[in-house]
Amino acid sequence: MRATNLAVAGFVTALGAVALAGAIALGTGRPAQPGPGAWPAVLGGALVLLGIALGLRARATDDAERFTRAALPVLAALASMAAFVAVVGVIGFEIPALLLTFAWLRFLGDESWLLSALVSVGLVATLYLLFVAALDVTIPHMF
Repeated sequence: MRATNLAVAGFVTALGAVALAGAIALGTGRPAQPGPGAWPAVLGGALVLLGIALGLRARATDDAERFTRAALPVLAALASMAAFVAVVGVIGFEIPALLLTFAWLRFLGDESWLLSALVSVGLVATLYLLFVAALDVTIPHMF
């Protein structure tokens, strides 16, 4: 169990280090004028610190659960989020967000087809109106 805990701690630390390096490459700016990498740098640094803390507690932690078939929806959610990130810059925000929301509600949340469709359309429309129309945030979008 200790080896598994150390491997997870190493993975979390490495993930944080990669996120931190990418954030620094984007430019973190100054506190008065943060750059695009400011929040990713904060999150990457937090992951590094949490990974180190996990590594220090690797011997004391023995309450982890085994991976079973119940973990498959989590893996499906991660894979769908990775697909979303891969295509959002190419085809825009609206279609990938609609499909991701629908898939999560219908297949991971076991909601009805109608509710999944209505909530997906409503959420994407709300996010579009909030970020694109009201706040004028530059995101990849079709319209």
